[in-house]
Amino acid sequence: MTEPPQTAEPTPPPGGPAPASGATDPAAADPPPQSPGAVRRRASLVGAVVSALLVVAIVLGSRLLRDFDSALLPYAVATVFLAFGVAYRYTVWISAPGARRLFRKGWGSFFSVANFRSAPTALPRMIATYLGFQKFLGARSHARWAAHQLVFWGCLLAAAITFPLTWGWFTFTSSTGSGPGYEMRIWGFEVLGFDSLGVLGWLMFHGLDIAAVLVIPGAGYFLWRRMKDRGAVTGQRFAYDLVPLLALIVISVTGLLLTFSSIFLHGGGYEFLAVLHMVSVVFTLIYIPFGKFFHIVQRPAAVGMQLFKYTSRRKDEGGEVFACRRCGQPIDTAPYVENLQGTMRDLDLGFADWAEYCPRCKRVLRGTAYLDHVKKGFK
Repeated sequence: MTEPPQTAEPTPPPGGPAPASGATDPAAADPPPQSPGAVRRRASLVGAVVSALLVVAIVLGSRLLRDFDSALLPYAVATVFLAFGVAYRYTVWISAPGARRLFRKGWGSFFSVANFRSAPTALPRMIATYLGFQKFLGARSHARWAAHQLVFWGCLLAAAITFPLTWGWFTFTSSTGSGPGYEMRIWGFEVLGFDSLGVLGWLMFHGLDIAAVLVIPGAGYFLWRRMKDRGAVTGQRFAYDLVPLLALIVISVTGLLLTFSSIFLHGGGYEFLAVLHMVSVVFTLIYIPFGKFFHIVQRPAAVGMQLFKYTSRRKDEGGEVFACRRCGQPIDTAPYVENLQGTMRDLDLGFADWAEYCPRCKRVLRGTAYLDHVKKGFK
């Protein structure tokens, strides 16, 4: 599977790397790359189909628009554009060789029955770790992890409430006509009755306020960090890094001000705040597929890749793993290393053989090459 560890300092060949034993020919395994025009046409078709399916789902889910609130039409239209943008961008993303391999391996492991049989708890743990609680962020900074959790759960709660209401799938109607009893219906079927003056009723009608309270401190922390942290300031871009945070804060603040206006100001300024809130939400929904928030859509593929690594390690327990060609220390499982080499070959990077060295040996070899070929010219 691997070459025995070498005591000499091997130098990777300057030409194209030879595939590792056991690896398949990438030309046979993957289709030839498509032209940018063909990719865009296919992505546009996929986006149009997904948008049409969402429109059909809105019409059917709202009982032929009987439960659809026309005042929420701008939000519904924005979600249709969101569906088109996500489908378009995702199709373009997985058309790239590296992303296509990640997509296949990740989702293949995600839906693998064999993986579920061998490790039935692996998938729920990966979902909870990488999607729910994002523990990998805690290794960087506990403050960043806490802020990310606030933004994540706040946005998730807001989406779970806003989208079904916007599409007319959820409706709240008075059960008696004079209150305080209310009924929550999904697709026209009653699923829950509650007292609007009770705790459950308060939570139902203030769910978006709770989401805003979660999002504001989280987004505010990241905005403060991008203003103060030198490392963040150096590489940030206004449209990519700052606009999403400002949009989240504007949405949350205007949403809370709507509640404040209705309770304490007797509706004063409500129309202006409603328009401002609507514009900020619509802008953010359309921005999601083409900005920093697109990583929300990409994250499940990373979960699948982590599952692929985990199941590969379980299969190789007690057996031989891919060892560093220089020092002999284990790098990772052979399937994972070969997948990494295949991705490098797909991208024509020209150094797939470096995947067979551990990080320490890579640094040593780079330093040796520098001393042999560069440093000797300075005497």
